[in-house]
This record gives sequence, C-alpha cells and structure tokens, in this order.
Amino acid sequence: MYLLQITTQATQEVGKVTSQAVGYFDIIKNKVLNYAPNVVGAILCYIIGSWLIGKLVGMMRKVLTRRSYDASLQTFLVSLVKVALTILLLVSIAGILGVDTTAFGALIVGAGVAIGSALNGTLGNLAGGVMMLVFKPFKVGDMIEAQGITGVVTEQGVFSTTVLTADNKTVFVPNGPLSTGVITNYTTHGNLRVDLTMAISPGQDVDKAKTSAISAVLTHPKVLRVPEPSVSVMKVADGMVTLSIQPFCEQPDYWDVYFGCTELVKKAWDRDSIQGPTPTRLVINK
Repeated sequence: MYLLQITTQATQEVGKVTSQAVGYFDIIKNKVLNYAPNVVGAILCYIIGSWLIGKLVGMMRKVLTRRSYDASLQTFLVSLVKVALTILLLVSIAGILGVDTTAFGALIVGAGVAIGSALNGTLGNLAGGVMMLVFKPFKVGDMIEAQGITGVVTEQGVFSTTVLTADNKTVFVPNGPLSTGVITNYTTHGNLRVDLTMAISPGQDVDKAKTSAISAVLTHPKVLRVPEPSVSVMKVADGMVTLSIQPFCEQPDYWDVYFGCTELVKKAWDRDSIQGPTPTRLVINK
C-alpha cells in the first residue's frame, strides 16, 4: 500500500515536469519561429550589405586613383566611407533584430559632438588638409610662400604640411590656417623671375650699365635664355640710379642665381668702370 502511494506521487510529479517541459518547449519553439525571419533577414542584410560596401569602396578607390589624388587622401577617404557605411549597416541589422535604434542614434550623435569639441583644432586641420589634397594648390617639391614661411614642400599630410626653408629648417605648418590663408606658389609656371636691385652713381652711363649687367647675368649657367633677362631703371633718387635686374631660372636654382648674378654684375661694373653710388651726408651748421 505504501509503495503504491509512492509510485502514484512519482508518476504525478513526472507528469507535472513533463507538462512544464512541453510548455517551455512550445514557448521556445514559438519564440524561434517568430524570431527566425528576423535572424534570417539580419544575416542576409549583413551578407548583402558587406558585399555592397566592398563594391562601393572598390569603385571609389578606382575613381580616386584615376584622378591622381594623393595616396594619403585616398586612404583617408576610403577608410572614412567604409567606416561610415559599416556603422550604418550595423544599425540597420540591429533594427531588423528588433533593437531600438533610437538609442544607437543618440549615442552616435553624442559621441560625434564630444569628439568634435575635443578635437576642434585638429578637425580644422583635417578639413584643411583634405581640401588642399583635393584642389592641389601645391604639391611635394613646389616652392611656396605661406603663413610667413618660404620654402620647398617636402611632405603634404592630412593634418600638416612640411616645408624645408632656404636655411635648411624644417617647418610643420598646420593645414587649417594654411588652407584659409594666401599661398604663393613659385613653381606653377616652371620658371621664376629673380629680382635684383642694384644702384649706380647718377653720373654713370645708364645704357652701358644695363648692357654690362645683361651680359654678366647671361654668363651664369643657370640663367635661362628664354625668357630673356631684362634691366630697367627703377627710380632716380637719394643720389643714385636704382636698376632692377631680372633674370629667369628654374625654381630649384633660385638662390644660386640670386646670389651668383649679384656677384657677376658687381664684378662686371668694376671691370667696365661703372661706379656705384657714393653715400653723402649734408651737414648744416647753425
């Protein structure tokens, strides 16, 4: 009798557990069946979205390469677009899975505002660097004058531009102010005019001085024959006749021509007995 009671109770407990298990299984099955389309849709969205991102990034890289954009700019723009599209894809997948994307949007906006505030100056330099790499006011190897600096561009980065000055100093110029300021490019047209200013005594033959100066600068091996050098009277004042001597040269030879021609003209005038101005001072006794 006692054994029968135990058996009956055990059977009842097993039945309860079985009923609960079946109930849980039905709940899980219903959840899976209801959620399965979302999971399948998320997987398909990820596969198709990743494929499209790869195609778009590849097309963008080909276009940038075909238009000969700088390599650093290509890498930056391609990476930026890829990251932005990947974030958009992940947010879309979260929406398909039933996650509230409003929170994601607020998080992304908040992060963007915080990063923008922290990197205000850096982002300005970044924007300036991108603009200059796109519009190309100069390239590596060009001689430029900007932000009070004159020299040859040795490196053009996204955040700053490296310039080597004539006295062999390396200057890092931030791209933000550089892109919004005045940039003088001495290399764009292939040659430069060297402006020399030298003076002679008022009593000297101006035509003879001009002929002597032109003959002297033409002896310099780095002075171009075309365009031809010229000599003009700049002003007559202060007890002297000031001449503007203007030979042309290639951009890398600018300083060699500047200092070399100054010396050549001085020696030519000494040889041709063309005197320079003599400083005078008027003293008035009261």
